[in-house]
Amino acid sequence: MSPFASMSHATIYIVLTVALFAIIGTRKNPLSIAGSFVQEIFTSRKYLFHFVALLTILFFNKLEMTFEKKMHYRADFTKSIYSIEGNFVANIQHFFHNDILTYICSYFYVVVFPAVMIGSIAIYTYKKNYKLFYAVVYALMFNYMIAIPFYLFFPVNEVWSFHPNVKLLILDAFPTFEQDYRPLSGLDNCFPSLHTSISISMAVIAVRSKNTFWKIFVPATAAFIIFTIFYLGIHWLSDMCAGVILGVVASRMGLRLAEGRLILGEKALLKRMNNNEL
Repeated sequence: MSPFASMSHATIYIVLTVALFAIIGTRKNPLSIAGSFVQEIFTSRKYLFHFVALLTILFFNKLEMTFEKKMHYRADFTKSIYSIEGNFVANIQHFFHNDILTYICSYFYVVVFPAVMIGSIAIYTYKKNYKLFYAVVYALMFNYMIAIPFYLFFPVNEVWSFHPNVKLLILDAFPTFEQDYRPLSGLDNCFPSLHTSISISMAVIAVRSKNTFWKIFVPATAAFIIFTIFYLGIHWLSDMCAGVILGVVASRMGLRLAEGRLILGEKALLKRMNNNEL
């Protein structure tokens, strides 16, 4: 029997995994952690505004695929990527191929990836580390805002759909992946890899936290998720490289904005410009 019989099963695993992360990360009842989130939503306008902004950008990501289908732009850069990279992904998949590893990688790709995002929001909120919560929101927004134009105008198909020697291994663990998960991510929404960029962003921000478990676990998870995108036959090496750059930039921008340094830096620049004019 496959571990993921449907997206409903995957959702249950995500909820359970988030609860586990919350327990380990805070040593508290996950219900109390959820309660702190609800309390912030109803008592803090600033918190609510940021949360709604995050949901909005996620909604626009969903609209991207609808808009893409209506575009007359039909470029495809997959062949160019393949000509540069060759068998890099195929070699990784064939060298490490193992049924148990396939299930583990599928779990990290489908479950742990969103669980880390949700867990970050839950842990930072419960610990009242609002700067890191805002940094997560800003970083996710930057990731999507920068990635979406590439998905529209620089389409690259997933490796398995183009390379003759690469298989979509996630189907062994999640047979309905193409029907259930595909609506969340288009086949040609490959460059840059959001699984890579968001994982890197969460890792960079987690390192800034005082939570010992989280600051070690999240970067380790990011490294393994990068491995899964190759092993499962989904992303190209160039997707990963672009994702790493995007993740670092988005997280740094998110941290600067959350800490007010970006705004203060702009004010300082304007002040210097005014002094030069005088």
